[in-house]
Amino acid sequence: MNETQSLTWWQKYRQKRRERKVRELERRRQKGFIRDWIETIFSVLLIVFVIRVVVVEAYRIPTGSMEDTLLVGDFLLVNKFLYGIRTPDWIGIPYTNIGFKIPYTRLPDLREPRQGDVIVFRYPLDTRINYIKRCIATGGQTVEIKDKIVYVDNERFDLPKHGKLTNPRIMPPRYRMPQIYPRGAGNKDNYGPITVPENSYFMMGDNRDNSADSRFWGYLPHDLILGKAEIIYFSWDKNAPL
Repeated sequence: MNETQSLTWWQKYRQKRRERKVRELERRRQKGFIRDWIETIFSVLLIVFVIRVVVVEAYRIPTGSMEDTLLVGDFLLVNKFLYGIRTPDWIGIPYTNIGFKIPYTRLPDLREPRQGDVIVFRYPLDTRINYIKRCIATGGQTVEIKDKIVYVDNERFDLPKHGKLTNPRIMPPRYRMPQIYPRGAGNKDNYGPITVPENSYFMMGDNRDNSADSRFWGYLPHDLILGKAEIIYFSWDKNAPL
């Protein structure tokens, strides 16, 4: 291609761009400024909604139950695609009870939750609340805690790298906490053994002495899982100086 041909091609490309821009401006003028902005904002909101439902969503850590793996104020991106997308089951005004339930479904997953995954899910006792914990055991596995040490199928499940125990006192095995699930399973330091039902999961916080988890409210049904925590994209401590 010689220089004249190249220039001609470029001029045609520029001319098409100018014509397209003129048509776009004319279209906006005919619709009016306000309507054009409303359509733009609606399009952006629709794209964001689809991304949140299908691919990834942001969550904020509200409590210290996962310290020091996740800190209060950390903002996470959660992979909603890995375990199968769960379509919305409620439509309404965010952060209120104004709305109504709708039918929902779960699309095919790439893989099942595994032992060690950090998972965001609907709190089984109040599905309006989102929780985040680590999966300790899956359906069919046996969980037992002896003097704060967790065993799964008789194998020790150690604290993760940044997990912690904050209370040196250990409740004796004979002591039965009334809050423990199931009733009579022991206490938070000496628990079980219990076997996790199929299609359910046993969840615990990495801050094991300060976590309201499966020891207290039971097993997590697969249907309440929202996604796998992947990335901390922002961390904010409101009590620390800027």
